[in-house]
Amino acid sequence: MAPDTRYGRFDMKKVELGAGAPQETQSQFAALCYRSAGKDGVEILLITSRDTGRWIIPKGWPMKGRNGSETALREAFEEAGVEGKPAATPIGVYSYDKVLDNGALQPCIVSVFPVKVSKLRKKYPEVGQRTRRWFKPKKAAEKVNEEELRALLANFAPA
Repeated sequence: MAPDTRYGRFDMKKVELGAGAPQETQSQFAALCYRSAGKDGVEILLITSRDTGRWIIPKGWPMKGRNGSETALREAFEEAGVEGKPAATPIGVYSYDKVLDNGALQPCIVSVFPVKVSKLRKKYPEVGQRTRRWFKPKKAAEKVNEEELRALLANFAPA
């Protein structure tokens, strides 16, 4: 379900868990990792999730002592071996429901920070747990499940 932005704000999703207590939406930060593809524009790096193997971008929970772009870059390194320069501000947000270990759904709003990739390391914390692959923006958009993320990827053109 897409956030309602008719009034210039997001109406956050809630889901019922356990004894009927509503679960508040949580924030995450993601890295839209890209590189120049010369005259063909840019390519976007997607990785597979560890649980289902579907295509995603690196993302994670806020980290103490790091702002959103620093957190996004750290997640990109841990999950994909990316070194690069993140943009200071996000290019957009998307929402999804994270399935927790206990099977409950955690609604999340993800702020997406572009990261210009300068290097892909061969050794990184989650090597062997994920596949990473470069795609043209429109093809990357076709690979992900989240509608709002699809729009961000399909229309991505770094400044």
